[in-house]
Amino acid sequence: MRIEIKVKPQSGKSEIQEINGKYIGFLKSAPQDGKANEELLKITKKYFGKPARIVIGKTSREKVLEF
Repeated sequence: MRIEIKVKPQSGKSEIQEINGKYIGFLKSAPQDGKANEELLKITKKYFGKPARIVIGKTSREKVLEF
C-alpha cells in the first residue's frame, strides 16, 4: 500500500491528520540530517499500526510512503 503525505516540519506538534482524504504530517523536528524523516516514520507507525518507508521525496515536503 502507498500513500501520499505532505510534511510540515517545525510545526510544534507531532501528529498525522487526514483532511479531505489527504494526509498531512505535522512534525516537531527540523528538516536537518534526516531528523524529520525519522520522526515521520515513527508517527506513521503509530498512526497506521505498521512500519513504512519513504519511496519518493526524501528531501521534499511531498512524500510517498510504502507499507
